[in-house]
Amino acid sequence: MADITFIGSGNMARALGMRALAAGRSVQILSRSAEHAAALAAELGGGATSGGLGDVPDGDIVVLALYFDPAREVATHYGDTLSGKTVVDISNPVDTETYDSLTVPPGSSAAEEISALLPGADVVKAFNTTFAGTLAAGAAGGMQLDVFIASDSDEAANKVASFAAAAGLRPLRVGGLKHARELEGFQLLVMALQVNPAYDAFNWDTGLKITNPPG
Repeated sequence: MADITFIGSGNMARALGMRALAAGRSVQILSRSAEHAAALAAELGGGATSGGLGDVPDGDIVVLALYFDPAREVATHYGDTLSGKTVVDISNPVDTETYDSLTVPPGSSAAEEISALLPGADVVKAFNTTFAGTLAAGAAGGMQLDVFIASDSDEAANKVASFAAAAGLRPLRVGGLKHARELEGFQLLVMALQVNPAYDAFNWDTGLKITNPPG
């Protein structure tokens, strides 16, 4: 049995899998392509296991390491199978043709829409403000990464915060799941900066950071 199941086999699944193993957690990778999942598990090492979407997620924490639309599809696919689990939505529902708007209705968020599909699960918004490259490195510009966490469940939020802290990141709880709206909107602006030619020094290697004076 794995501690954390990652659904997806792309860059974010790889980076988060690396952080999970660094935190001493056991990892399961599930993907629409069982072959891709197996390849990522082999790359990660550390006893990571793999399977396809026909397999049941082992982890108490299940991370949807997917874009928003595939995350919705996976949530619909698993449904009640995820009841009782902590489900982490990392997606940003951004119009990637313009990077000028979100694709969810005003007054909603990707996390809230996924939560509506999984009434038996505790949904947490986290890791949507961290890019894959910085996660893999464990830092951005030499600074510890901040991980903003929103959830209506204190227990679920604490589980994700504990994972983030053990992985060398700084968890910051921002309140209930409704605050995923602000996190997704804020990250829309950050993503737009990455593709803006006026800021050609940005290369998807930036990070949001709350700074405070030392001492």
